[in-house]
Amino acid sequence: MIVGSVTSFHAAWAWIVIIGNALAGIWTLLAIRYPALRTRALWWFTIFVQGAIYVQVLTGIYLVASEHKKMIAFHPFYGFVAIIASGFLFAYRDSMRHRLYWLYGIGGLFVSGLGIRAYLVAQSFH
Repeated sequence: MIVGSVTSFHAAWAWIVIIGNALAGIWTLLAIRYPALRTRALWWFTIFVQGAIYVQVLTGIYLVASEHKKMIAFHPFYGFVAIIASGFLFAYRDSMRHRLYWLYGIGGLFVSGLGIRAYLVAQSFH
C-alpha cells in the first residue's frame, strides 16, 4: 500500500521540481530587467524548489532501496545531476554575487530541463 503512495508522490512531486524550477528561473531572469521583482519571496521560492530536488531524489532512492523498484536507464542520473547543479548554484552564490540573478535564472531552467529529461526517460519505459 505504501509503495503505491510513494510512487504516486514521486510522480506528482516531479512536477513541483520541473514547474517550480522553471518558474523560479524565469522569475529570476525577469528580475534582471525588472528590479521590482527582486523580492524576498523570489529567494524563498527558489529555496523551496531547490529543496524539492532533494525530496524527489530521496523518494527515488527509497523506491529503489526499500521497495526494489527497477531503475530506469538514465532516470536516476538526471536526479543526481540536478542535486550537483543545485550544489554548484549554492557554492558559487558568493563569488557570482555580481551575476547572481543570471546564475539562479539559468540554473533554475537547467534543473527544470533535467527534470523534464528524467520524466521523459521514465515515460519511455511505461
